[in-house]
Amino acid sequence: MHRIMFVCHGNICRSPMAEFVLKDITQKLGIENEFQIASSATSTEEIFCGRGNPVYPPAKQELAKHGISCEGKRAVQLKASDYDKYDLFIGMDSANIRNMTRMLGGDKLGKIRKLLDYAYGGDVADPWYSGDFEATYRDVTNGCRGLLRSLGYTVE
Repeated sequence: MHRIMFVCHGNICRSPMAEFVLKDITQKLGIENEFQIASSATSTEEIFCGRGNPVYPPAKQELAKHGISCEGKRAVQLKASDYDKYDLFIGMDSANIRNMTRMLGGDKLGKIRKLLDYAYGGDVADPWYSGDFEATYRDVTNGCRGLLRSLGYTVE
């Protein structure tokens, strides 16, 4: 079982996009039972009174354009106790990596990685600021495919 947690700042755009893209790819490959996939935030900006906001509508629309549903997903915050529950923590940018490392109490087992290190390097731009949800989808998809390849799976 591969246990993967995607992480971004608010858990309403990039990390849920990665969560549901990877779930979609693994389902299409018939390997979904080999994975536990989730996403979380480094901040509490999208969580009020213990309840997280849903996926940001433009991110949800971009996923829907590709036949992917993220219905029911709400923002949650990463917890230090998650470190023992997941094999990989995949951040979207360098700030996420710094925050995850702090929040998880370090990374003694080398579980923290950046998504685009599995593709062509760099950061997944935050579409909250760029407005380019299509570019984010493309980066997330390429990163997820590269991640699967790194785990030994054949992906188009």
